[in-house]
Amino acid sequence: MIYDLSIIGAGPGGADAAEYAAARGLSVVIFEKNKVGGVCLNEGCVPTKALLHSAHIYAKAKEGRKYAVSTSEVELDLSKLMARKNKILKKLGAGIKLGLQKHEVTLVEAEARLAGQADGVFNIEAGEATYQAKHIIIATGSEAFVPPIPGLEESGYWTAREALQVGELPKSLAVIGGGVIGMEFVSFFNTLGVEVTVVEMLPKILGQMDEELSTELQTAFAKRGVKFYLNTKVQSISNGVIYAEGPDGAVEIEAERILVSVGRRAIINGLGLETVGVATERGAVVVDEYMRTNVAGLYAVGDINGTSMLAHTATREGVIAVQHILGEPEAMSYKAIPGIVYTDPEIASVGKTEAELKAAGVAYQVHQVPMSLSGRFVIENEMVNGLCKLITDEQGVLLGAHLLGNASSEILVPAIMAIDRGMTLRELSRIVFPHPTICEILRAAALH
Repeated sequence: MIYDLSIIGAGPGGADAAEYAAARGLSVVIFEKNKVGGVCLNEGCVPTKALLHSAHIYAKAKEGRKYAVSTSEVELDLSKLMARKNKILKKLGAGIKLGLQKHEVTLVEAEARLAGQADGVFNIEAGEATYQAKHIIIATGSEAFVPPIPGLEESGYWTAREALQVGELPKSLAVIGGGVIGMEFVSFFNTLGVEVTVVEMLPKILGQMDEELSTELQTAFAKRGVKFYLNTKVQSISNGVIYAEGPDGAVEIEAERILVSVGRRAIINGLGLETVGVATERGAVVVDEYMRTNVAGLYAVGDINGTSMLAHTATREGVIAVQHILGEPEAMSYKAIPGIVYTDPEIASVGKTEAELKAAGVAYQVHQVPMSLSGRFVIENEMVNGLCKLITDEQGVLLGAHLLGNASSEILVPAIMAIDRGMTLRELSRIVFPHPTICEILRAAALH
């Protein structure tokens, strides 16, 4: 049988593309060498949020008196927490398989690789069989990048994978990398009482996210005892000691455990890309706005193209690729891709930051209000504040939205839609938001 579409990788990009294509009448086969759901479900987005949610409830329970609720001693059972996390992953994984089955997508649970093409048909080897397809979508995702630090291998370091399976909490943890993944683990382990230190090469945490929000989050964690070493590069590791070089000279950091979280890289090796001549650049597959590679009929979506390593980006890119295959081309847009940091408190961001606009020489205006203007936020966040920042051009068109405070991830959606549709603040302010909701803060900022 020659399938209309073959997909390598059943993560968010691949699985969603498979269902969408099958629903539109294409015959589809999808390959997955590990577990359906990919890194996001099994080693990233979902398991970290399961742990963070329990940690958040634990913190709220300990602070119950702020809300007129008194409790006896609060405890967190780590083994039960991990068991609950695993149960969630199993349930969601089964749901993905059921969805593929309902759409009559053929699922092959084996490692797949390209094996050339002939007469416009691609050959894919998986297990002991060879499959054929008219079109290919590669969606193999990414893996944690581990820098070549002397002594790191001998240190017994963790990546996110090991940190998600911890059976016993360490007394102290050093996190190398203050990006999104690193800071989410900082939030989890700090909440559970672990002494945490962050070592970051850049002058700020959270990379390209809004500097004001990043600084506020860092300050919040510093008050909880987290130590930060910014502008600091790790030189070597020996016997549980990190030797680094900071702005004021040499630094020595002791920790029982070390978590490496300095970024991810696309998985391109072993896929047989060379058999059909797929072009790569800087370790990622090169694609255009339709997710096409340089090889006709072959597409690459998600982390493997290195454009925006986020699950929701991969999902949209998968649909874009299928639409092109169906002859209904629609170019991929990245101007309204949201980024969330699920710490406590959360950061949610979409569109341009002030730093990006300054660097581009674009004139802009900032409309900023404290979260305390939302009655619902005040009700649910005793003695805590946050902020909502909207950025517009000189005509009032929304260019960026950046929020700090719990529930930010949920209330960002109207701003995402506004940026995607090119709305002005005046248009946004005309929307009737339900009261009392934290989401009202967007209207308040729009009127500010």
